[in-house]
Amino acid sequence: MYERLLERKVREALSDTPVVLVVGPRRAGKTTLVRKVGRMNRKYITLDDETMHDSAQFDPAGFVRDLNMATIDEVQRVPELILAIKKSVDEDLRPGRFLLTGSANLMTLPRVADSLAGRIEILEMLPLACSEIAGVEPAFLDWLFAGEFQGSGSSWAGDQLIQKVMAGGFPEALARPSERRRQSWAKSWMKSVLTRDLRDIAEIEKLAELPSFVRLLAEHSGNLINYSQLGAGIGVSYKTGCRYLRLLEQIFVVAALQPWHTNALKRTVKTPKLHFIDCALLAAASGLTVARLKANRGKLGGMLENYVFSELLKLTTVSDQQLTLYHFRDQQMREVGIVLERDDGMIAGVEVKASSTVRSSDFAGLKSLSVACGDRFSQGVVLYDGTEVVPFGGRMAAVPVSSLGE
Repeated sequence: MYERLLERKVREALSDTPVVLVVGPRRAGKTTLVRKVGRMNRKYITLDDETMHDSAQFDPAGFVRDLNMATIDEVQRVPELILAIKKSVDEDLRPGRFLLTGSANLMTLPRVADSLAGRIEILEMLPLACSEIAGVEPAFLDWLFAGEFQGSGSSWAGDQLIQKVMAGGFPEALARPSERRRQSWAKSWMKSVLTRDLRDIAEIEKLAELPSFVRLLAEHSGNLINYSQLGAGIGVSYKTGCRYLRLLEQIFVVAALQPWHTNALKRTVKTPKLHFIDCALLAAASGLTVARLKANRGKLGGMLENYVFSELLKLTTVSDQQLTLYHFRDQQMREVGIVLERDDGMIAGVEVKASSTVRSSDFAGLKSLSVACGDRFSQGVVLYDGTEVVPFGGRMAAVPVSSLGE
């Protein structure tokens, strides 16, 4: 069993907050974590059990009334429970009363979010980070903002890097013995969430369109989002395309990376960028395999950028630093794949290059970002398919992708 970095945060939240909600994609490990945390003193209920589901839906207040310290798994299946839980904690504000999990982000629904304001802490649990797979405490974000990367001499590059990228981070997929079996798992996962989880949170008349829509999104992964083009690709309106994409975000299939901009630099592109939450899902949706990437390394760039995005997103969810991810592109098309802004205003930039060679020209976007940030700029790195940290001056360095797992 993997040690999850989020466990410490869950235990801390339970010590001082009445309701703790752990959200994230199905099969990312939420149930394993909450059962471990609540093993000794907490009743466990899963709403995937149809009897429990029907009971909670029929009488939410009665279902919650006699619960003292409880874990309720997959709470998005009966969102009416949230209001019943609110009433219960209003009457008894002891910390740790309810530990909830959800495979859909219910907090995007205003009625639900408002009802538990001030009474809930929401923690996001994503598939395994590469540092969790390796069993090490991650230091990448600390290094990034301190500018103290060390030469690692790592051999985690080349074909081994491709294999790690394509494997993704879902524990059950990683346990499968071959790439073919892992892709079979990812396709089954996708089929399940596109029907079951979406039905829990939204009325969708044309579910049959969604697999085609996901394949279309896979073709556009790493690109700026064009809602009209995406809708037209499956014969639906701009409005419907927007709605489908937001629903897929809500069930943790994809993420829209918002643009970073500042009043000092008005001429920036202000369109979000599309990424998948996990590279195994992207590979399954796009039909890519390790062999196809080795044969056509031109496709590796987009997959590697998605991998770096998903790894950084995982690290921010467990970091004590308060960080938000963005992308940056100016009118001269100078871009930075991922911008990290800390709550004190400090900025770091991460560009990705699927090559073992880095040149000074690869830092053009980072230099533009540095000028825009001024004294707020902490560090810029190009993550590359290499094994050594190479300084480029001016708070810039080429850093191996493998540093994400160290």
